[in-house]
Amino acid sequence: MLTGLIVLLIIAVAIFVIIQLPVFGRLPRGERRTRVLADPHFKDGSFQNLSPTPVKPDDVSYLTITRSILKKNKNSAPGFVLPSVKPDFITRRSGTKIIWFGHSSYYIQAAGLKILVDPVFSKTTSPFSFVGNTNYPGMDFVHAEDFPELDVLLLTHDHYDHLDYPTILKLKAKTKLFVTSLGVGSHLERWGILRENIRELAWEEKLVIKEGFSIRALPARHFSGRLFKRNQTLWSSFILRTPTRRIYLGGDSGYDSHFARIGQQYGPFDLAVLECGQYNAYWPFIHMFPEDTVQAAIDLQAKVLLPVHWGKFTLAQHDWDEPVERALTASKGADVQLTTPMPGQSVWLQDDLPVSAWWRK
Repeated sequence: MLTGLIVLLIIAVAIFVIIQLPVFGRLPRGERRTRVLADPHFKDGSFQNLSPTPVKPDDVSYLTITRSILKKNKNSAPGFVLPSVKPDFITRRSGTKIIWFGHSSYYIQAAGLKILVDPVFSKTTSPFSFVGNTNYPGMDFVHAEDFPELDVLLLTHDHYDHLDYPTILKLKAKTKLFVTSLGVGSHLERWGILRENIRELAWEEKLVIKEGFSIRALPARHFSGRLFKRNQTLWSSFILRTPTRRIYLGGDSGYDSHFARIGQQYGPFDLAVLECGQYNAYWPFIHMFPEDTVQAAIDLQAKVLLPVHWGKFTLAQHDWDEPVERALTASKGADVQLTTPMPGQSVWLQDDLPVSAWWRK
């Protein structure tokens, strides 16, 4: 019995030590916690979506979901090295440029302002490098060290596939300003980023970066959390306004009526960057199916749709290239133009919208 108690004590101590590791971040406290508690969307101890949003349908058990996850799909990852283009961070050409790096990481350059969104350049989307699915062959073509100095690093929420601890550590010295959802700054401060270099936005709050440039946080339908307690920090979509463009950055979101409301109030948009992958019928409220992605772009009154959240990691059971194929089919005849750049390829909103099917071997 004594041996058993000692083993349990060792396990308990080990767990306690592990959960104190910086990679898990830190929940809001002090003045930040006060601001969280005062937010109208923080109710009953956690942030709430605009619409009721269960993680799973009522008639689906967690056992069923677990069994589904354990099933193998031979097409869940590509069986070949994916092509890519060396990103061009130097070109002085005028206009608005977007470069996608796979999943939900992308770079925006407009009128000299350099913005990086949800950078994840680790091999896995988990707290530890030896846990989780690794990125696809060929998708390690860009690294944090490759980027120029950044004006803004924008983080939509705190999930590991959007907020990557090792990547943030490598970028913090070359980033002037971190902009994120309310509460997420607590993680960043834990990682050594100064509070004065962090701006946290609640839904509908607007931040002016400089004359002609602003970022506004808006609702998304999702959730948050890096350890055991969910929804203690906010998740958001964002509008980026430049002197000449209006861009919607969707973050992670299930489909809902907020897209139409945003389109009516703030649209039309020159570009909508929307998630289009890692969906499943067992979690239909927190991620969009590709057909929903196209409809969301239409609701937003977007001229161009860039589908992301696919092409780098396997976080669901569908074929790895199914999201973009379904989005292409759904967009035929729709009042929105789809752009499908190769990873690393520049998209110029004014005159260069790549549409090659680079994922087809």
